Amino acid sequence: MYSHDGFRELGRQECLRLMAEVPVGRVVHTRRALPAVLPVNFALDDDGAVLLRTSAASELVRAIDGAVVAFETDDVDAARHSGWSVVVTGPASVVTDPAEHERLARTGPVSWVPATHEVFVRIEPELVTGRQLVGGRTLYGVNLIA
Repeated sequence: MYSHDGFRELGRQECLRLMAEVPVGRVVHTRRALPAVLPVNFALDDDGAVLLRTSAASELVRAIDGAVVAFETDDVDAARHSGWSVVVTGPASVVTDPAEHERLARTGPVSWVPATHEVFVRIEPELVTGRQLVGGRTLYGVNLIA
């Protein structure tokens, strides 16, 4: 559905498809009662859950395990003034099941900074929302949006 402000709301499946095309997103959580945002690499599981792989000793794991968090990712084309943004909101938890951990070690995200004791964090996609900028601007009378 198109809105009058140049944005189009994205459906859940379209959001997940777009998310799968980019390697980095941002975890939004609370740190000492203040909002905190941390960029991370990620992968999507078959059910749309966001998967992170990080050190078991990381501050991020302590901050989000058992908490409801938001995860945002996007893609922007500055030259065409277009892009999209997707937000997944849901509970985050460290994967503790040994069989699930073993499966994710084979198929899940690869940490960009390997640690000696890595864990997987799963963010359940309870709410998935997204918007795409479809208006764009013109340059010398030519519409920059194809």
